[in-house]
Amino acid sequence: MPTVQVSVVTPDGKVYDGAVDMVVVRTLEGELGILPNHIPLVAPLTVGAVRLNKGTTVEKVAVTGGFVEVRPDQVTILAEAAELPSDIDVDRAHEAEQRAKKRIDSAKSDEIDFKRAQLALKRATNRLDVAGK
Repeated sequence: MPTVQVSVVTPDGKVYDGAVDMVVVRTLEGELGILPNHIPLVAPLTVGAVRLNKGTTVEKVAVTGGFVEVRPDQVTILAEAAELPSDIDVDRAHEAEQRAKKRIDSAKSDEIDFKRAQLALKRATNRLDVAGK
């Protein structure tokens, strides 16, 4: 079966590099499944888990925004932040989730703080999902 080379890169360096059967990313328009020989495209990403399918296994990478660039033989994910499940500090993610929930409850009158708190909650929930917690 053909594969596609995937690189997940952040400003701090490469987080993932390998060949997979299929990549699934969450764009602003919805989920996008990418197989080998996909047509070229560039799309903005939102907070979500990148799923990397290899045979019967699925690896996840927690991604916070950025872009995906697709070429027929290469997928490059340029993320603001990205973490493998083994790199996620679950306790810290739980604390961030609780802080964000408290801020959402108290920030209802201030629209800017409310949106920031919602985004923080999405990031924490995504990290916990990828970590399997």
